[in-house]
Amino acid sequence: MKPLLLWALLAPQDPPPIPPSPPVTPPAQTMPASPSSLVSAPISPPVPVRRDPVFDACLAKIRPQAVARGIAADSFDRLTANLAPDLSVLDLLDAQPEFTTPLWDYLAGLVDDERVADGRTQLDLHRDLLAAVSAQSGVDAATVVAVWGVESDYGRVSGKRPLLVSLSTLSCFGRRQSFFRGEFLSLLGLLHAGDLRDPALTGSWAGAFGHTQFMPSTYARIAVDQDGDGRRDLVGSIPDALASTAAYLQRAGWRNGEPWGYEVTLPPGFDASLAGRTKRRPLSDWLVRGIVRADGVPLAPAGTPSALLLPTGAQGPAFLVFRNYDAIYAYNAAESYALAIALLSDRLRGGTGLRTPWPADDPGLSRAQRRQLQTLLLARGHAIGAADGMIGANTRRAIQAEQQALGLLPADGRAGLKILTALERAGPPVALPKSPP
Repeated sequence: MKPLLLWALLAPQDPPPIPPSPPVTPPAQTMPASPSSLVSAPISPPVPVRRDPVFDACLAKIRPQAVARGIAADSFDRLTANLAPDLSVLDLLDAQPEFTTPLWDYLAGLVDDERVADGRTQLDLHRDLLAAVSAQSGVDAATVVAVWGVESDYGRVSGKRPLLVSLSTLSCFGRRQSFFRGEFLSLLGLLHAGDLRDPALTGSWAGAFGHTQFMPSTYARIAVDQDGDGRRDLVGSIPDALASTAAYLQRAGWRNGEPWGYEVTLPPGFDASLAGRTKRRPLSDWLVRGIVRADGVPLAPAGTPSALLLPTGAQGPAFLVFRNYDAIYAYNAAESYALAIALLSDRLRGGTGLRTPWPADDPGLSRAQRRQLQTLLLARGHAIGAADGMIGANTRRAIQAEQQALGLLPADGRAGLKILTALERAGPPVALPKSPP
């Protein structure tokens, strides 16, 4: 799974993104100007399709693999007939935000007050469904809804790239072709079997899709028909999507009734080399070393295997994590992602958030704060488009111009609390150099 929402929040978005290559089809005929022209004007033949021979050769090699998986040859030919590669997806292979974005920025936009309020609304709206899902899987409702919130903002952001185009491209170009070829074949299988019905289905650049962003192979293995309509539909059915998410966590080792972990406080001089998700120790061992819960609730000595996380070093928030954290981590193997799910689930249960601040002199902004920053930039004459909370190239250039004008160094275009606070204090707009076009 890939948290698509992060691309919406963090990828450059002020100018429209380059669209993926559309399916190769003959251009639509222009309507005649009058009835007489319909008689006199000859009908132009379709423009020949310009094919990519490397791509076509790759699809030809995949075809027998699809047939071996039970996908009828005519189905494969029909589903791939108009595909053309979209090489822009190759640029995204090494730019996943959960690995390239500072943790405090990553979490500021994912675990904010808006997402908490929306999640609590979803918990109430789907109370009966979530109770049934929890009874079946042992996974609590808050964790399931937290995955939904992080992956697609509760179904609002599901991805706009045609899945067949992206996965066929990644199957034939770039690195990890073998992995993406398996996902491409799984997607073809889901379409052939009827679980999915729309060949033009869209999702993330890497192939994840639906309410909780399943990869096709995971969908094929784990998806659940919770609403009983005979299809496992993680795109159009919230019951299927939430039940499938819980089923995934259950298979990943979720333990009913146990916490994912706790924020903790370290004693002075603690040996930070003991930290790491795979460095398991009995809980009682951590207690002997002076670790306590940050909220002051006593931890009972026990032999429960647990690990210490120091995602930003010993000066930042610290966490003791248990088996259920590993189940969350399995959903998308990134520490920042797993923490986003865990911390959002805590907030959905009524928690107040972290007690230890991140070790950053310029904290990240929530979505509401990003919109406020953009509103201030617009008021000062910067042409950045709408105040939508998407921090892209135009917004960064405008921030850089304001940083220079206000004497904030470095003038790096960072959308952080410093520039927001400075603009709020600056008062009415003054004459400033315009942002570069």
